[in-house]
Amino acid sequence: MPVNKYLVELIGTFIFVATIGFTVVKPGDAGPLAPLAIGSALMVMIYAGGHISGGHFNPAVTLAVFLRGKCPASDVVPYWIAQIVGAIAAAFLVLFMKGNPDVTAATPDVVKALIAEFLFTFALCYVVLNVATAKGTEGNSFYGLAIGFTVLIGAFSVGAVSGGAFNPAVAVGITAMGLSTVANIWIFLVANFAGAIVAAIAFKTVNGSD
Repeated sequence: MPVNKYLVELIGTFIFVATIGFTVVKPGDAGPLAPLAIGSALMVMIYAGGHISGGHFNPAVTLAVFLRGKCPASDVVPYWIAQIVGAIAAAFLVLFMKGNPDVTAATPDVVKALIAEFLFTFALCYVVLNVATAKGTEGNSFYGLAIGFTVLIGAFSVGAVSGGAFNPAVAVGITAMGLSTVANIWIFLVANFAGAIVAAIAFKTVNGSD
């Protein structure tokens, strides 16, 4: 039933965003190893739920897969809702578990943050489309690892520049946690969805007849 897909998207996004919060928010943060835990969380959730929902856990990925023609239009908004609900629930759980700490919001350079978020959201969506939807890689067992590692390299590369969301649901989650301000959420929304659109165009251009 379709509801199973939405529940999987909610659960996967919840675990993913909760991992981000638990490893980034003080006290008890994971320090420089946080990206490793975050990328691994996405990887295992994709392996757990990919066969049911596709394992998007990211509104930008859902948009890219829809534009590629592998996600029905009727699933796009329900996926987005499930992902955002999961992210918000995870954010509140993290704050509760951490004792509602004082969190200092980042103050990124807008232009650099837009570039960073666009670049690695593009990379993430491009990888997803090629390893999880392409005929040439159909049935592979490495798709979850490839996707999780894309987030890992993005977080290590530009996490200090933009916060390393690459995901509008994550943007909502880190905003709810106080790691980013409401005034800056547009940076993630614009850059992430733009990256998804360009990734879908690049996939169709490169893969042609697929």
